[in-house]
Amino acid sequence: MSVKFHTLDNGFRIVTENMPSLESASLGIWVMAGGRHERAEQNGIAHFLEHMAFKGTKTRSALDIAEAIEDVGGFINAYTSREMTAYYVRVLGADVGLGLDVISDIMLNPVFDPAEIEVERGVILQEIGQALDTPDDVVFDWLQEAAYPKQAIGRPILGPAERVRGFGRDDLKGFVAERYGPAQMILSAAGDVDHDAIVRTAERLFGHLPRRDSVVADAARFIGDERREIKELEQAHFTLALEGPDYRNPDIYTAQIFASTFGGGMSSRLFQEAREKRGLCYSIFAQAGAFSDSGLMTIYSGTSGDKVHELALLVVDEMKRAADDMSEAEVARARAQMKAGLLMGLESPERRAERLARLVSIWDRVPPLAETVEMIDAVDMRKVRDFAGAMAENSNAALALYGPVQDAPTLADIKARLVA
Repeated sequence: MSVKFHTLDNGFRIVTENMPSLESASLGIWVMAGGRHERAEQNGIAHFLEHMAFKGTKTRSALDIAEAIEDVGGFINAYTSREMTAYYVRVLGADVGLGLDVISDIMLNPVFDPAEIEVERGVILQEIGQALDTPDDVVFDWLQEAAYPKQAIGRPILGPAERVRGFGRDDLKGFVAERYGPAQMILSAAGDVDHDAIVRTAERLFGHLPRRDSVVADAARFIGDERREIKELEQAHFTLALEGPDYRNPDIYTAQIFASTFGGGMSSRLFQEAREKRGLCYSIFAQAGAFSDSGLMTIYSGTSGDKVHELALLVVDEMKRAADDMSEAEVARARAQMKAGLLMGLESPERRAERLARLVSIWDRVPPLAETVEMIDAVDMRKVRDFAGAMAENSNAALALYGPVQDAPTLADIKARLVA
């Protein structure tokens, strides 16, 4: 398998990886324009724009777009994150040209028909309503906002309903003009692909776009706050975030391995102590998330209202204990899980194309897999213990709670216990 990389004169980047054993390919455009690139009055427009991608171009109707891909047995999709919006297809190798033609069409020639905008506005408002009715979804939005208050990176990707109700055609066109320059786009493809053919096609489709200076998002500042919403629900939803490394920081590998040992699976400390030994909850986990300039170590659990106080304090105590007695066996297991997850993910062309785009967006290159494995293997017990201790001592934290959470400790209580 070989990774190849090329940049057009206007800054448009192309990265491919041929996977000889496959008959299919995954390809798409990843645009560095997500939720954190919106101004306050634009909150939700990146996601709205993603929805409008499939609603018609100057040459294809919404049905034409769907049929063009599905007629050859493929599928087309998109998603919006805080730092990117992606538009991608999965097709057979023989149909890569068609797939790229459709993706380029929806990127370059959207019509933003007012009638279709109204239809999709209703769909998005339903999506927002569904999210608000899903406590273990909405509590993570609240946690993000508590960690980064009054910042674009802290606002919900879907946006508030009142903003979505006001977006029009000019708003969508304006965001594209601001954020969809060629230097903000990465064409990534993996599977049965021919790099040189894709470069030639990309030059024809995207090479005419004028170069634009990149518009940098405001720097993220982890501040930390608390949001507590008391409501009569069956479960008390507890989320805690501590400031972690960004994804350019070598400590990100230590953070991910700590998260795995701490709450990443059935053998993790939180699962064993909180669920298996004490029966405090059904669901509990920890995860290390990262952005280009900040990161979060997030712990979540759903429990009953009469258990939430005990569970919250247990989470803090287990983090402090990890700094003292995390074993080499636990770290070795987490390293193995991380490497296996990485390698298993690379068996999928979708995952591989997404990884290529993400790495190019971070490093403007694709580090060799051996380099990544070496960084994982370099994380030992001492590094994990030191990381856990530093997180507890720093105690820069955010807290979000939803449900029967009146008895849960406050953020001040948690901070005090972390450093005690």
